[in-house]
Order: sequence, then structure tokens, then C-alpha cells
Amino acid sequence: MAVFSGDWVLAFGLLGNIISFMVYLAPMPTFYQIYKKKSSEGFQSVPYVVALFSAMLWMYYAFLKSDNTTLLITINSVGCFIETTYICFYLFYAPKKVPTLKLIVMLIVCGFGLIVLSNQLAVKASERAHVVGWICLVFSLCVFIAPLGIVRQVIRTKSVEYMPFLLSFFLTISAVMWFFYGLLLKDYNIAIPNVLGFSFGVLQMVLYVVYKNADKSDKKKLPEIPKNIIILEEHKIPELTEQSIDIVEISALLNAEKIPVASMPTNDGIEEAREHENMPKEIEVQM
Repeated sequence: MAVFSGDWVLAFGLLGNIISFMVYLAPMPTFYQIYKKKSSEGFQSVPYVVALFSAMLWMYYAFLKSDNTTLLITINSVGCFIETTYICFYLFYAPKKVPTLKLIVMLIVCGFGLIVLSNQLAVKASERAHVVGWICLVFSLCVFIAPLGIVRQVIRTKSVEYMPFLLSFFLTISAVMWFFYGLLLKDYNIAIPNVLGFSFGVLQMVLYVVYKNADKSDKKKLPEIPKNIIILEEHKIPELTEQSIDIVEISALLNAEKIPVASMPTNDGIEEAREHENMPKEIEVQM
């Protein structure tokens, strides 16, 4: 029975490693966008620093426990490497590096360093794994609660743009694998947080199914607006051109009627001047 249980532990641990590795690779499109823009402005570094801190914490717990924790060490060591690569890449293209560096110093150097130092100096060797296990449990619960902000945004905006289905799916499956891994090992520090992770993962997938059609309907409605505007403009253009042509013709006719009126006084003045010049000549001849 122990061998059978050990086989299941190995199976769930391997599946947990594979799925968690895929979750670690999920931000690759984000960093491809950063590479194309040559700037990480507009993107947050907090998730990657928090993920690095979590991986370091779980790896420290696995080293302290030292029994059946090989698979826990492997995935978290890979996670430390990937998250460190993400953070270095982010910093390379970050226009403002100081906020990220402050977060790294506060969480990784001070936070993790203080946990290790206080645990090694103030806690008995037999109790160290238990204490760090509780810290991992509380921190993991906080990490799993963090997506509630995204859930609230999805409900408020009725849009799943910022909640990819595949990421929610893999996080849910990963939580299931690590739950059974911890349950079979009777390590409740691993099992309990993943119950919450599974619950929030299912909630996110349900919200995605509910609101994904709302996004499509909005996208279908948007192109109809310019079409109606174009149709209205097409109907209006002939009317405006006909009216403008009529105005030009009327103005031309008015100008044509004004031209003879303006020329008449000049002709009458010339003829009167000529008659006035001829009259004295006739009088002189008669005399």
C-alpha cells in the first residue's frame, strides 16, 4: 500500500512539475511585447518579484523538510531561474528601474533574508520546517486571494480581456495536482493553499464562460457605427452639391444682371457730354 501511495505521489508530483512549468512560461508573450517596444513601461514587475519570493520560500521549506520533497525542489528551482530571468529582462528595458529595485530589496533581500536568519537563530532545528511551512501557507493564501481584484474587474466591466482562459485553466489543474501531492504526503502546508487555488481557478473559468460572449457582441456592434455614418454621408453629399450648384447659378445670374446697370450711367454721361459740345457750335454757325 505504501508503494502504491508512493507511485501516486510521484505521478502527481511530476504532473504538478509539468503544469507549473507551463504556468511559468505563460508570461512569454508579455515579454515579447516588451522586446518589440524596447520598453517595459506600462507593465508591472510585482507579479514576477512575488513569484520569485514564493519559489525561494517553498524551496527553503523543501530543504528543511528533506523527505519526499525532491519534486518540490525541482519545480521551485526552475521557477527561481525563470522569474529571475523575467526580472532582469524587465529591468533592462525599464525606463524607471528604482521602484523594481526597491521591491526586490524589500521582499527578496530583507523579507526572505529576515525569515531565514530569524528561523536559523531563534527556532529549534526540529521546529524550523513547521514554522516555515506556516509562513508558506499564509503567503500562498495571500497569493491565491490576489486574483479577486481581476474577478471584480471582470464582473464590473463584463470583459475577460485581462483574464486569459488558458492561464486560469493551467493554474486550476496545477492546484489540483499539488493538492493531491500534499494530501498523499500528509503535508497540509502544501495541500490547504491549493484548495483555495482550485476554488478561485474554477471561479475564473466560470466567469470567462459567462462573459466571453459579451466581448464578442460588443466587438460585433462596434463596426456598425461607422457604416451608418458613411451611409448618411453618402446621402447628404448629393444634396449639398446640388444646393451649392444652385447657389452658384443664382449668384452668377445676379452678377450678370448687375453688369448692364453699372455700365448705363457711363454711356448716358458720354452722350450728354457730346450733345452739350454740339449745341454751341450750332449757335455760332447761325450767328
